[in-house]
Amino acid sequence: MTLPYGYVRATLAGEPVLKATRRPNETQYHLHAALKVGDGTWDVAINVGTTDDDDRLKYKLAFDYANSMLQALADGPTGTTDLTGTRAPPALDFLRGDVLDGTGRWRDSDVMDGSDHPEPLASLKRLLLRAHAEGLEVFVFGRFFREGDGIHDVHMNQGSTKRFLHRPGDDGNDHNDVWQDGALLVRLPDDRWVAYVSAFTQQLVPTDDLGNPTPDAKPVS
Repeated sequence: MTLPYGYVRATLAGEPVLKATRRPNETQYHLHAALKVGDGTWDVAINVGTTDDDDRLKYKLAFDYANSMLQALADGPTGTTDLTGTRAPPALDFLRGDVLDGTGRWRDSDVMDGSDHPEPLASLKRLLLRAHAEGLEVFVFGRFFREGDGIHDVHMNQGSTKRFLHRPGDDGNDHNDVWQDGALLVRLPDDRWVAYVSAFTQQLVPTDDLGNPTPDAKPVS
């Protein structure tokens, strides 16, 4: 089953807040931002790292991002756009589309310690604080919350193993899939763009048509 996926285009309703989520073997950290959507507020949770040195993020932060889809996004609607089941841009697929073209090498995230200093958190927080102060538009791609208004899984959503494997007919809420990758885009003045994309070091590529690692898959690099 395809999971609910799309993006939200909006401005920030407040300053971003770092929140921790305890997992069995680590603590994951997300930078939460409240976005003004219609008459309401949406919560977006952007992955910024973990406390586990073996499960850090690979990330790219491109401050002069260019891609053919940007004009379509700029000309498109504000608010939410549902892309569930879409198999072409503006849905994102890091392996099948061109969203990563020209973004440079993958960087390793720092191990999170609960402070605002590790990267990419420090840079992303500065970026979103500026977006809030200047009323800049942000575009957040990911999976829609099952309950409430918001987006999470703002990272690569394929290539994971174990409980995340996608099986035909699967109706779970956190499995692999194609054309469902997450990202953050910020539109700066003078129509310049910033892009943030990430993947966990334990995710493997390439992937098959379900988004699962192929037998010869290797870590993102």
